[in-house]
Amino acid sequence: MSNIKFGLHKITYGMYVVSSMSNGRLNGQIANTVFQLTPDPIKIATSINKENLTHEFIERSGVFTVSVLSTEAPFKFIGLFGFRSGRDVDKFSQVNYKIGKTGAPIVMDYSLAYLEARVVDKLDVGSHTIFVGEVVDGDRISDGEPMTYDYYHRVIKGKTPKKAATYMKEEKEVKE
Repeated sequence: MSNIKFGLHKITYGMYVVSSMSNGRLNGQIANTVFQLTPDPIKIATSINKENLTHEFIERSGVFTVSVLSTEAPFKFIGLFGFRSGRDVDKFSQVNYKIGKTGAPIVMDYSLAYLEARVVDKLDVGSHTIFVGEVVDGDRISDGEPMTYDYYHRVIKGKTPKKAATYMKEEKEVKE
């Protein structure tokens, strides 16, 4: 398994806040699986854990936003969106955001750019759903370097939450 884990850790990822809304409530979470699928029309995909409130909101509203995080994002900010549940805390009361064309929130703090999408398809992949969205808007927010998942681990010393698409149980050494 360690060779598989090594290979999986070499796949490159970014760091994003994926957000949505439902019944007047806003929620977002850290995600590292966001990617472009097609150029015309522009479609993107994200993988969201079925247990997360953001998943529930995307299912209900049919929309999501992606805020591309900068290397300037501190661990406290990442922790708010990555290790706190929107069922317990209003994450958007602690950050600057704007409401996009779809009605979903766009995180402005520590973001380089954003994309807004309407869900056009989804794929059940077990613990997660891959939501495919057609991009309806997007813009540049600021200049800077995008945060990669590697940067998050190496420089910020961040851990992978158990509900993340890239979570892997730690292997225990067997003593002989």
